[in-house]
Formats: sequence, C-alpha cells, structure tokens
Amino acid sequence: MAVHSHPVAIISDEFTNPNTVNMLNEVTRQLNARGLAAVLLNVNSRESYQAALRSVAPLSPAGLLFLTSLFDDELEIAAGILPQVHSVHLAPSDSRAADVVIADGFDVGQQMAALLLAQGHQRFGFLQARETAIPDRYLAGYQAGLQQHSALTVQLTAGEFDRERAYQAVMGYLRKTRAAERINALFCASDVLALGALQAVRDFGQGAHVAVVGVDDIDEARASTWHLTSWAQRRDLLVTEALNRLLEQRSDTSNAWQQGELQVRHSHLGKHVPGEMSQCGCAIRH
Repeated sequence: MAVHSHPVAIISDEFTNPNTVNMLNEVTRQLNARGLAAVLLNVNSRESYQAALRSVAPLSPAGLLFLTSLFDDELEIAAGILPQVHSVHLAPSDSRAADVVIADGFDVGQQMAALLLAQGHQRFGFLQARETAIPDRYLAGYQAGLQQHSALTVQLTAGEFDRERAYQAVMGYLRKTRAAERINALFCASDVLALGALQAVRDFGQGAHVAVVGVDDIDEARASTWHLTSWAQRRDLLVTEALNRLLEQRSDTSNAWQQGELQVRHSHLGKHVPGEMSQCGCAIRH
C-alpha cells in the first residue's frame, strides 16, 4: 500500500473524551485504508493552536480535520498559517463558514422527545455543555418534539463536555428546586454529560427520579451500572463523508451519512421496570 507524503492533521482540544477517542479510532482506521498518515494536534488555547499549526506547516498537510470546535475564529487563524489547506469539522462549529459533517441533531432531539413523552413524563429538561452562537440543533428538535404535548421546563449548562461539571449542574438544580417542581426527564447533549447527571441523581437521593438520555452511545453507556439510553451516530459513515470532502472535494448530497440509531436501554424509564432486578430511570438499583 502506497503511503501519501502529506498527512492529515487531526485537531482536538483533548483526546480523553470517549466519543472523541472513538471518532479518532475510526478516522485513523480509514486514513490507513487510504494510505494516508495522521498528525494529532492537541490544543487547549489559541496560542497552542497557532503553534501546532505552524509546527505542521512544513509537512504541507493534505487537510485539517477538526474533532472538536475550538474558537470562533479557528478557521481564520488556520487560513493565515496554512492557506489553501481545506478543513472539515466532525463536530458542531460556531463558524458559518465551516464545512460540518455531523448527524442531524434536530431529528435526534425529536426522537428523544417522542421517547420520553411515551413514558408519560411531564416536566422536561435539557443539559448542554455550553451556550453557542448558533442554536443547538438537539435542543431545537427536542423543543419541537415536545411542543404538541408539553414544554421544556429547564435548560441547564455544564460549561464543558465534562462529567464532573454536568454532575455539579444537575446536583445544584436538584438542591434548589422543590420536589413537586423538579423535572422527571432530562435529555443530555452527550453521554458524558448524561453519566454525570445520572450520578448526581443517584447521590442526591431523597426519592428523586429523573429519566436521563444521552447522545454518542459510548462504551460506558452500555454498562449495567447505567443502562443509558443513547442515540448512536454512524461514525463510519460520518468519517467517510468527512474524508471524501476533505481529500476528494466530493459530497454525498443524500445526507445518508446523518443516519443513526436509538439504543434503548433503561435510563429513559420512570420509577420501575419489572424483572429480576428493579430499575429506575436514575439507574439506582433497589
């Protein structure tokens, strides 16, 4: 297999997020199959981002692939250091100029709303990592799915895609909200946030039951500890589309790559699931 001389630069702010790691595995697998090498750029500030781009400039990268969106002006910075190098985002971006390849978040939000409404939940919440300039598509779809029968009660922000930050956001909400007014269903914009939320409900106790659902279907979501209901994106299709755009300037306009599948487990349910072991939506084992 011939290896091309110009690598693809893969950019992320961290390689510890489980979904980022899973996406990275798929990207490198497909790059290997195409005979291309990868260079990983781990950045956490504008300064480190600029330094990383300058360090890879002598390699004349074949393209830039963003696994996370870093800054509002990340594309302008890249264009100044690596002119004529195309980029694709495998993550939402605040830049309207970004070439973004992600699942249809609006459809995901609608599916989650339908699932939670079917369980008879009455008060609904949404947990996101951070507020963005471009409205969250998960949230928009979720609200659209709820509007015929209910309304979004609470919108929480963790600050980052971080389990501990999600834990603190949900714990703070539970502590300050009267039991009769608390949400009983929470849609989280990622599984990492969802696991933090579930842990907060578990630790809070006091009879609180909150059904929780997430997005990404990371490995831990399937663990018996959580039984997290999650929406699984097709990483293989997303990466194929991203690399086709990046390396061949070819797009699949059918958007078939946006498909995914709802992985239904226990965490979206109410207080009781009949069976050998009772389960509730907050993953407490009784």
